[in-house]
Parts: sequence; structure tokens; C-alpha cells
Amino acid sequence: MTHEFSYHAPGSIAEALALLAEHGDEAAVLSGGTDLLVNIRSGLSRPRHVVDIKRIPELKTLSYDRQSGLRIGACVTMNELLSYAPVTEWFAVLQAAGVELATYQLRNRATPVGNIVTASPCGDMSSPLLCLDAEVLVVSQNGSRQVPVREFITGVQTTALAPDELVQELIVPRTYAGAKAGYKKLKRIKGHDLGVVSVALITSNGTVRVGIGSAAPTPLLLPDFACGTPAEEIQAAAANAISPIDDVRCTKEYRAFMVGVFIGRLVEEVGA
Repeated sequence: MTHEFSYHAPGSIAEALALLAEHGDEAAVLSGGTDLLVNIRSGLSRPRHVVDIKRIPELKTLSYDRQSGLRIGACVTMNELLSYAPVTEWFAVLQAAGVELATYQLRNRATPVGNIVTASPCGDMSSPLLCLDAEVLVVSQNGSRQVPVREFITGVQTTALAPDELVQELIVPRTYAGAKAGYKKLKRIKGHDLGVVSVALITSNGTVRVGIGSAAPTPLLLPDFACGTPAEEIQAAAANAISPIDDVRCTKEYRAFMVGVFIGRLVEEVGA
């Protein structure tokens, strides 16, 4: 489907924010483009202005230190994140989930920030970032604010982001650095596919944290559990928290069943 739009390639955050302030709801931000370009071609998205932020140096930064934690710029790709040594060493849940996102080729374009901004219930990075208490740094011409991921995603493909705002980076604190972790994802086919349902689990400092995807309008973070909590207790809490639906990919009953199965497997494998 053909759709015409004006293309902008700002070289700075200030320039990008000026464009978003000017065009508001008529503008769409392009970073990886793995969702936006598909949606434009299919007619699901019809922006009059596309703001390509890939040329902005500040959005390509990826850093880690003991004070600031892990900071992931808006244009850092999934493969760049997965090959970053501090992620491999300290944030195993991001590594486990990241390799399940699409294919290697798409991960050269797709970004962790884009995965969160798209706000799909089945986004692979959402539940791990919830487990890690990650925050989103949002900027506009009026200033900046940090929004926890649990508050940033507000519904199916909706976020707390205003039309004149841009996500500059994800901030992952050191709170759960070094946590043992696992990630399970149910797919319709072998290989790479959207998640029918997914579960992330980490253990750190005597605490078990569980994030669930594709089982409610937004990704879910269960209340913390003490290490040694029986799997049945965590499964019961998950069953009360989720609200899965029937769709073309799966029934709600099977989704609910697999959440319990994955929690049981992860408790055993991670040693929770």
C-alpha cells in the first residue's frame, strides 16, 4: 500500500524534539523501523511526517557503571545489546530474552527501546525489564522525566508517551545485577515467531521476581516472592493476575496453562 509522508533526519535531540513539537500526532519516530515500516506498508499507520532519529549520536550510546547501571540508547540495536559484555555478565535475563526476539538479521535493526515503545503485550523485552525495575528516560522541549516500565506501557500498543516526547534511553539499575535468570516463550512454530505467551524469572538476594507477557493487555510483574517459595504458590498468584484472551494464535485456556508450566520449569531450572 502506497502512503506518502515527509521524511526528516535530525542530527540532534533538540532538532528531533522541535519536529515532534511542531507535528505532534502527525509524526512517527523511526529508529529500527521493524514495526513502523511494516505498519505503514499495511496501512495500519499513516503518519504525515516520519522523524528518523538514527543519526543522533546521543541515542546510540550503550554504557554501564556501578552508579548509573545499564543505559541503553534509543537507537542501540538488539544485537549491539546482546554483544555488550556487561549485559552478558550482569543481566542474564536480557540475554535470554533478547536472543528470542525475531531473527539475527532483524536484531541488526530492531531496538530494545522500540520494543518497549511499540507496547505489544507479546514484546520480548518487556517482562525482563519489568523484573529488573527498568525505567524509561523521556525527553521533550519542556524537560525530561523518568517513567518506570511498569507505568510506561499503559495498554495494548499504548504508552505514557506524549506526542511531543521522545524516549532517549532505557535505564536498568544495578539492583538486580548478577541475578540468575531464565526466559520461556511459547511460539506457534519452531524458530522465530511472536510470543504466544512468555515468562521471565530472576532470583537475587533471596527474592524471586516473575514477569509475564501475552497474558494480559500489558506485560505483568507479579509481587516478589522469597526464594524457596513453592512453585505452586507462584503459579496460583500468576493465575489470579493474568487475563489471557482467545485469538488466532492461541486460546485463553492454553495461555493460562502454559504460564503455569513455564513458571514450574523456571523455578526448577533457575533454582528459585
